[in-house]
Amino acid sequence: MQRRHLLATSLVFCFSLFALLSFTPAAHALGGTQPSLNQPAPEFTLPTNTGDGSISLANYRGQWVVVYFYPKDFTSGCTLEARRFQQDLPKYLSRNTQILGISADSVDSHAKFCDSEGLKFPLLADTDGSVSKAYGSWMGFISLRHTYIIDPEGILRAIFTGVNPAVHSAEVLAKLDELQSAG
Repeated sequence: MQRRHLLATSLVFCFSLFALLSFTPAAHALGGTQPSLNQPAPEFTLPTNTGDGSISLANYRGQWVVVYFYPKDFTSGCTLEARRFQQDLPKYLSRNTQILGISADSVDSHAKFCDSEGLKFPLLADTDGSVSKAYGSWMGFISLRHTYIIDPEGILRAIFTGVNPAVHSAEVLAKLDELQSAG
C-alpha cells in the first residue's frame, strides 16, 4: 500500500513539474529571463576559432543573425544540430543570414569540432557564461539549447527554447522566411 502511495505521489510530482516547465511564460525559460522581443539584442564579443580570433554581434549589422546556444561540442544532440545548420548553410547565406554557435567550450574545442564536422560557420567560446546569461541560456556550467534570430538593425525578432536538434534548422528557416517577408 505504501508503495502505491509513493508511486502515486511521485507521478503527481512529475506531472506537476512537467506542467510547470511546459507552461512557463515566454519571457522566462529554463536558464533565466529571456531578452525582450523587438528590442536590441544583448551585444557581445567572444573569442572564436575563425577569422581574427574574436567576433562581435555588431560585426553583422546589415545582416540577419541566427545565434544558437548549445551545451557541448561532440555530444550527440549538439553534433546533430550543428550538422543541420551546416547542411542548410547555403539557404541561410541566400537569405543574408549569418549563423553563430555559442557554448562554454574553449576555442580549441570549437576548432576541433569544426574540423571534425566540416562546419563553415563560427563557433564562439563563452567560457565564463556571461553571454549565455545575458540571453537567459545559462545553466550553471553549460549553455542551454536556445536560439535567437536578430534582424539587420540588431533587434531581437524570435526566440526558440526547448529545441529539437533534428528539425531545428528547418524551424529557424521557416521563421526567418516569415520575418523577412513581413519586413
